[in-house]
Amino acid sequence: MNECMVKGPLMLKRSGLSRGLAVARALAFAMLATVALLGAAGIAAADDVVKVGVLHSLTGTMAISEVTVKNATLLAIDEINAAGGVMHKRIQPIVEDGASDPAMFAQKAQKLIQQDHVVTVFGGWTSASRKAMLPVFERFHGLLWYPVQFEGNECSSAIMYSGAQPNQQILPALDWAFQKGYKRIFLLGSDYVFPRTANLILKKHIQHDGGTVAGEEYVPLGGTDFSAVINKIKAAKPDAIFNTLNGDSNVSFFKQMAAADLPPSKLPVMSFSIAEQEAKAMGPSLVQGSYAAWNYFQSLDDPANQKFVAAYKEKFGADSSVDDPMAHGYLDVYEWAAAVEKAKSFDPNKVRRAAPTLDWKDVCMGKTKFAPNQSLFQTAYVGELQPDGQFKILWQSKEPIRPEPYDALSFPGKKCVIK
Repeated sequence: MNECMVKGPLMLKRSGLSRGLAVARALAFAMLATVALLGAAGIAAADDVVKVGVLHSLTGTMAISEVTVKNATLLAIDEINAAGGVMHKRIQPIVEDGASDPAMFAQKAQKLIQQDHVVTVFGGWTSASRKAMLPVFERFHGLLWYPVQFEGNECSSAIMYSGAQPNQQILPALDWAFQKGYKRIFLLGSDYVFPRTANLILKKHIQHDGGTVAGEEYVPLGGTDFSAVINKIKAAKPDAIFNTLNGDSNVSFFKQMAAADLPPSKLPVMSFSIAEQEAKAMGPSLVQGSYAAWNYFQSLDDPANQKFVAAYKEKFGADSSVDDPMAHGYLDVYEWAAAVEKAKSFDPNKVRRAAPTLDWKDVCMGKTKFAPNQSLFQTAYVGELQPDGQFKILWQSKEPIRPEPYDALSFPGKKCVIK
């Protein structure tokens, strides 16, 4: 074999290797320079990031309600990052879609904790989704911030319940209805945990306070056929309907009630899951004149609320609306950040212990703080839906109401004890 035939390829290999090393060195220097530039620009490197989960239904029947809660959560994260982050770390949201399916919520919650290593999760709407996630957070020692009103009858160290307990929403609404003379109440809800438990509590109080349960009906979550229900409502002749339907079932219900010549102006409806966002999606004329009970309305005349509304509109469009679960989703991020700073730790156990020790705050919904049972003190409001899709506030509680997870009349002897 000719020596030049051997030397030629060897020399080519060596020269290619040299060029490769040179390119690698150049890339390394470029990467270092880029990191230095990013640092100078104030953009956090990997060690300066803390990951949180944002888990809502972005598809399916509940998307009508949950997409905007996700938006409000991300708004709070952006604001906190712009102000310097939490414990000198930039918050990185990992957004997942629960797809209106409790099993999917549980699966995504586990993925966020185990694979993404988030330090906390913000999300959930239906009680079915919350109950599906609860054992995941308890098993893996995580912490969920739940922003929606619910039926109570639950108390876990793994959840911060900022949404209303029954004594902060459905029972004040019942008291208001009785004061208005509405004492024959027809109960209508989606067929899952929140409506059935809420109506169990309502039945106890309606009967205890001298009223009458005119009827009680449920439809599957996402159900659209209300013909049989409306016939039963006509036969029952109630003074008012207490509506715990969730998601886009409300669109079908109100359309079919109007077609049956039973608009809210003829038969009052008190809703617990229709807020500004749902009214806008449904068309305000469809639900105009109906009532809702919440712990926040966009129409609240308060500087903190005006700031929140303006910030949301600036980010998501001037024609955007905000509502109660959105306000709670927004609040939850700020409360988590404040609890982290007070605990000087991202550890979920330390954070949830720190949260109830935070001071009272004047926020977009009024004065609030977390109680030792990890639920929120908050003011109750009853509003009437106006033609522009906003609620005229008709009544509010004199002060923030202490959260009581277990209704004494419905669940005597049960207490919430969190250690």
